Amino acid sequence: MTKKLIFYFWKWMILFILFFLFQSILFAQDKIRLNQLGYYCGAPKIAVVLSPQANVFFVVDDASHDTIYHANLLKTEFWEYSGDSARKANFSKVNREGKFHLFVPGIGTSYAFEITHNTFLPAAKSSLKMYYLQRASIDIQEQYAGKFARKKGHPDDHVMVHPSAESASRGAGTIFKSEGGWYDAGDYNKYIVNSGISTYTLIMTYEHLAPYFDTLNTNIPESKNKIPDILDEVLYNLRWMLSMQDTDGGVYHKLTNSNFDGNLMPADAQEPRYVVMKTTAASLDFAAVCAVAHRIFKKYNQQMPGFSDSCLQASLNAWSWAKKNPNVKYLQNKMNAEFNPDIVTGAYDDNNLQDEFQWAATELFIATSKYSYLVEMNLEASLSKNFNIPNWQNVGSLGYYSLMTKREELEFIEAEKIELIKAKILKCADELVKGYKKSAFAVPIGTWSGDFCWGSNAHAGNEGIVLLQAYLISGDVEYMEAALAVMDYFLGRNGTSYSFLTGFGDKQVMHSHHRPSEADGITEPLPGYLVGGPNPGMEDASNCGGKYVCKLPASAYIDDVCSYASNEVAINWNAPFVYLSFSIHQHYKNSK
Repeated sequence: MTKKLIFYFWKWMILFILFFLFQSILFAQDKIRLNQLGYYCGAPKIAVVLSPQANVFFVVDDASHDTIYHANLLKTEFWEYSGDSARKANFSKVNREGKFHLFVPGIGTSYAFEITHNTFLPAAKSSLKMYYLQRASIDIQEQYAGKFARKKGHPDDHVMVHPSAESASRGAGTIFKSEGGWYDAGDYNKYIVNSGISTYTLIMTYEHLAPYFDTLNTNIPESKNKIPDILDEVLYNLRWMLSMQDTDGGVYHKLTNSNFDGNLMPADAQEPRYVVMKTTAASLDFAAVCAVAHRIFKKYNQQMPGFSDSCLQASLNAWSWAKKNPNVKYLQNKMNAEFNPDIVTGAYDDNNLQDEFQWAATELFIATSKYSYLVEMNLEASLSKNFNIPNWQNVGSLGYYSLMTKREELEFIEAEKIELIKAKILKCADELVKGYKKSAFAVPIGTWSGDFCWGSNAHAGNEGIVLLQAYLISGDVEYMEAALAVMDYFLGRNGTSYSFLTGFGDKQVMHSHHRPSEADGITEPLPGYLVGGPNPGMEDASNCGGKYVCKLPASAYIDDVCSYASNEVAINWNAPFVYLSFSIHQHYKNSK
């Protein structure tokens, strides 16, 4: 054999060995599911090992390579939602700061993780900064966004009234301004209904953690004013929402192109923009958010004279319109049969409007203390029903959160009704804790298969919010620990092993369904975006051409731009992550 042949033989042998070792490392990391960001000192620390044959695990210090803890894996359990047999590794006793990994004999090493007092803080800040990156109608500047800076898109200073939305004061084709706001999701349209729950969740985050946010600088253009950055972000969307109210009080359902923009940057999108018909759901969600904004922004009257009062008046006007038009639903196909041009963007349709009336009445009661709104809340009827995990289509429970937040200041509501609301929240949270304890992956999501749906990560996040409400009500740390498990789920302890927040974790989402991330020429997606998550409905299957490998509920996910059903981003999916990450950070940051 010549020297040249020997050289090439060993070259390919070395490459083969390196490839084999690399694949072995990936196999091990994929078999050990954990929070890839890490854990707080003094907080529970759980991983799951997908190997019934494994028996013991070791926690190894990355710097010294010393084993600092070892223990037996717990009993084998089966998670039917991902089809995995798993054994839990509980290393909650490890509370020293540093960077570590797990080693499981016969499998290998896990992804590295940190134990610190600020573990979630970078991700929390990034998830909030997402809203700046989603802003319409302004340049996203380099000093605030780094390499993700972009030119202004969709100025929305020349918006047309769609024929479905014409009124006595604004005929079809009327041009007006509706600037600002956040792009809703991976597309470039803006929707009042989804803005409702998203804006509310950010306001609630501030309301529950005000002292912290009063000093938090997130490096946005408004950071030097005397309003907390999280409220500045709320204001940017709220001012757009206010522009969506017609002179008669009704609120347009959405501001949109006739069809979705293609894969291009916002500044390159030039299609005509319309405001589309006024609806009861949009008007009531608007009324609720504006009533909440009134109570939050009252203390900033010096910075924004009259703004709080104008929010309340806008809320009252929207409520009045909804009472006169109690059943105007957004039926896109029916609308398109009557009016041109056809609108085929997101519908955000809703056939049950009772919860919207309940939420708006609740927030107006808190804002005004008027007994008439207490009557409209109809607490007797709502308390006779099950507590529902909130989502954009089911918002009644948001009013319960507000009532719990302001319960010490309320008039007219009997103490026993407040206790019933507490009991409703606690009962729901107890079911989630029960599911968390039974779960082979130690996560609350998966109490039933319907948890895995379009936007399942938002559902998981809203379950976490329920758990934190229960913690605020009761002080029982068990609820906090179950909410922490939701964060572990988001960041790697799940049926896919992905960290679902872009820009974070070792196995990151790289191909989110998000037009700026697709079109900006940068390899990685914009950071701080929570993707939709596993969705066995796979409504995009035809679009993705057989790319789904696993169709089980907790694993029906692909990191591909084709997947709008599992890998898109949205403002209402990020909002629960913001609430959870900051709340949990505040609880555990001083733990030992």
